[in-house]
Amino acid sequence: MRNFFAHKGRMALSAVAVLLSVAFVCGTLVFTDTMNTTFDKLFAATSSDVTVSARSASDTGQTTSDNGRPPVMPAAVVGKVRATTGVKAAEGTVFSTSVTVVDAEKDSLSPSSGAPTIVGSWNSNDARTMKITSGAAPKNAGQVMVDADTADKHHLKLGDEIAVISAVGTHTARISGIADFTVTNPGAAIFYLDTETAQRTLVGQTGVFTNVNVTAAPGVTDAQLKKNVVGELGTAYKVQTAKETADANQKDVESLLDVMKYAMLGFAGIAFLVGIFLIINTFSMLVAQRTREIGLMRAIGSSRRQVNRSVLVEALLLGFVGSVLGVGAGVGIAVGLMKLMGSMGMHLSTSDLTVAWTTPVLGLILGVVVTVLAAYLPARRAGKVSPMAALRDAGAPADARAGRIRALIGLVLTGTGGYGLYLASTSSKATQGSAWLGLGIVLSLIGFVVIGPLLAGGVVRVLGAVLLRMFGPVGRMAERNALRNPRRTGATGAALMIGLALVACLSVVGSSMVASASDQLDKTVGTDFIIQSDSGQRITPQAVRAVKDVPGLARVTEYRTTTADYTTPDGRTLKDTDITAADPTYATDLRTKTVAGDLQDAYLPDSMSVHDKFAKAHDIHLGSKIAVRFKDGRTAHLTVRAITSSDVVIDQGAKYISIATLAKYVPAARMPLDQLVFATAKDGQQAAAYKSLKSALHDYPQYTVRDQTDYKKALKDQIGQLLNLIYGLLALAIIVAVLGVVNTLALSVVERTREIGLMRAIGLSRRQLRRMIRMESVVIALFGALLGLGLGMGWGATAQQLLALQGLKVLEIPWPTIIGVFIGSAFVGLFAALVPAFRAGRMNVLKAIATD
Repeated sequence: MRNFFAHKGRMALSAVAVLLSVAFVCGTLVFTDTMNTTFDKLFAATSSDVTVSARSASDTGQTTSDNGRPPVMPAAVVGKVRATTGVKAAEGTVFSTSVTVVDAEKDSLSPSSGAPTIVGSWNSNDARTMKITSGAAPKNAGQVMVDADTADKHHLKLGDEIAVISAVGTHTARISGIADFTVTNPGAAIFYLDTETAQRTLVGQTGVFTNVNVTAAPGVTDAQLKKNVVGELGTAYKVQTAKETADANQKDVESLLDVMKYAMLGFAGIAFLVGIFLIINTFSMLVAQRTREIGLMRAIGSSRRQVNRSVLVEALLLGFVGSVLGVGAGVGIAVGLMKLMGSMGMHLSTSDLTVAWTTPVLGLILGVVVTVLAAYLPARRAGKVSPMAALRDAGAPADARAGRIRALIGLVLTGTGGYGLYLASTSSKATQGSAWLGLGIVLSLIGFVVIGPLLAGGVVRVLGAVLLRMFGPVGRMAERNALRNPRRTGATGAALMIGLALVACLSVVGSSMVASASDQLDKTVGTDFIIQSDSGQRITPQAVRAVKDVPGLARVTEYRTTTADYTTPDGRTLKDTDITAADPTYATDLRTKTVAGDLQDAYLPDSMSVHDKFAKAHDIHLGSKIAVRFKDGRTAHLTVRAITSSDVVIDQGAKYISIATLAKYVPAARMPLDQLVFATAKDGQQAAAYKSLKSALHDYPQYTVRDQTDYKKALKDQIGQLLNLIYGLLALAIIVAVLGVVNTLALSVVERTREIGLMRAIGLSRRQLRRMIRMESVVIALFGALLGLGLGMGWGATAQQLLALQGLKVLEIPWPTIIGVFIGSAFVGLFAALVPAFRAGRMNVLKAIATD
């Protein structure tokens, strides 16, 4: 206890590292638990006792479909349900999420957070969860009601005109009412029409419903009510209780939240790993500074176990204090994340803040266990120092031998990791290569950490020769200080190395993906413009017509996807397999490779193409027949006219047919809408056509027109945004690493107090002393940066070789990013040295010399 409080200033930075790591873990758990609570309440409140829907409807109630229209049931179902025993009330509703809503200026009113836009009929079930705060519910085709959050965000008011764009057409109405949620709205934009208008606008016909909301009579359970309804309707419709509907919705949300949660916990784990180096360095230096004290304790009778235990108790206190503070900070992080999501349009109420008892317990366990484990090696080393050696200030006699063993182990691990990376880069199968890549990354990382002290000697000398010698004697002293304890330098640099290795690896992979895709676009795409929805919506027929009416276009190609069941020549049946339908001009728009036949022939009647891997797996050759049972359609027996190469990026693994063939076997009402539309301008009219296309689609803001330059930029921006998010999460690990550099320098200054006093006494100025410490910090930071960037580029290059199996064959090293990170590391070193250098410069010379 006395040692802990005697060094409380030096423990503070280590405690901050524990605090940050625990806070990130607890913040992630509280945030995701709160989101689960919010959605639980929403789904529980909005679900009727029993819901009846079309058999083809999803369990979650989402109505997005290939043809842009929700699955419906005849209105007669409502009457049958009302007559069922145990039913108090039954009400038919219609709604769709395959819609876009725009204001009078044709600006989209859809959420930017990715939450759905829902348009439906106002009904009593919604009235339970929404309160009309102004105006009235819609009563005719000219009226619409909007939720209050959307109205506030887009400054909508009563009487404003909006338009609902669906696969059926565009319906215009004026806002008659604004309704507010009585439960938390996590960001959806909701619009209500009267029932008949909703049917015409979303489905294209009256007398149909997407759902029947059923209320149980008093004393009738939901399960019994469901049984009664199924008994009345049979199995022709989907019948779910409120719990089943809520569970299906929650499961859908949880799958997304789990990805977010485990990704964030992964970065928290990296921060914990970096924090281990900080704690090890801190306790190693504290033990070294107390060597004589430990020797005196041993001389008067303290056992090794007692010395070991005293260090571990300090670690226990450090871990406990840091973890307790981290749990509190984690709740603050969760609230901050909720506010951030609110600014993006996903509203989460702090009244739903959920702190499960497992969260603080897990935070405390993690923080304490990690801290104690990190302190174990320094504690064990302290216990092994003999009393006489300690009193002489000598190190442990086994240090040199331990260093040689460590170097040997590090070389073996690094070599094994390098061999794993080599096997990954030469693998012919992605799954096998991924396993080797993971093993290679783990072993090479551990190897570099273990071998760090050996590498420090050589790398620091090179950095010193290049960067520090120009500063004369001060630079040489900074270099020698960094080399004085290679183990300490290696551990400090390794903490920074981990974060920068991941940054370099992801930068290489991201840049290579963009370069490969751009290369493929240049080589294979023979069209000028690509029209698509960035939110994944299909393109409505009226928008396609608007594109085709644009003057100056040589051709317009429609592109659709759907699913089908295949029966191949080898007798196997493949369920729900993708198939692509396009106009014959797509063979010109996409210059894909073929290994047999001509792709143009795949667009002949009752013809198709397959890719070479599929053909090899199912014994398919030119002229083979494949039975294709289309989703919502009939079975076709198609002849294989072309076999394409799988060695591509765009449309890899696609199986092509013509839209005419698809239309022959799928009814017009069930035909899927276009996912993409390609347009090619007449020679010399590209600029005018580009402008005209944008103008033609002004009324459809959900669709974007891009030329090839725009498409490449969008791809680069998309990957860049993902990388920036990852870099932001990795910043936590880098901050902890910087704390490690600060702590190492601060403790190093204390350790060298007498030496600093002697240097000042013989003429070293304060300015020179501060510069020496800053240069030492810079060289340690650059040492870690060199190792991290080199290791990360090796990982990234290996990962690119695996991506080459998927057609991404261009390796691109983002040198501006790598050089920027390296230079930034020097500034990190300067920043980390500010406080230690300032404190060293303020030392009293005589007191420093008198220090024992």
